[in-house]
Amino acid sequence: MGNLMIVNGSPRAPRSNSKQYAEIFKRFWKGNYSEYMVTEKQHANICEALGNYTDLLLVFPLYADGLPVPLMHFLKEVRTNTSPTKPTVHVLISCGFLKPEQNPGACDIVKLFCKQHGFPFGFVLQIGGGEGILTTPFAFLAKRKMKQLANAITKQTPEKFRITLPLSKRSYLKASTKYWIRYGEKYGVSKTTNGNYGH
Repeated sequence: MGNLMIVNGSPRAPRSNSKQYAEIFKRFWKGNYSEYMVTEKQHANICEALGNYTDLLLVFPLYADGLPVPLMHFLKEVRTNTSPTKPTVHVLISCGFLKPEQNPGACDIVKLFCKQHGFPFGFVLQIGGGEGILTTPFAFLAKRKMKQLANAITKQTPEKFRITLPLSKRSYLKASTKYWIRYGEKYGVSKTTNGNYGH
């Protein structure tokens, strides 16, 4: 059974959707694991220990079709790791767009990093509608895919996984607009009659 390091690469790591995804993933992971949030900024200590792990799972949100800056800083430290034994790197990425097709560019960045620095690249789970899927009746679909990802890492079966909300673009736009308006209201921001936002 593998020894896994789960890295939360979100700038909002302690209260992020990535943390929720990691919590769900852990339910299905049968091996040993450790966790690290990039916001802890203890990169050097983590990187020194990477040789003790068979697998490294990066859990993060899509930022401008790429990686969040705190995760990039972590990877800069990772590349200094000189251990002859390097963990296989896996990706669990979510984006706020309905279609998970927005995610491959960020996955390719991680894949290139692995190729350049001698890390094996493993499996990927791409999630569309990641901001809200866990709060909908369709959360079970995401959980099912995370179980499949955990099994794939364990069994080393070459698979790629994608999941999104089974909604039309129109329905998703309507639901997401409603969500963000309510979210803004929590912080004293409301939608004005002319479509602009103000306090």
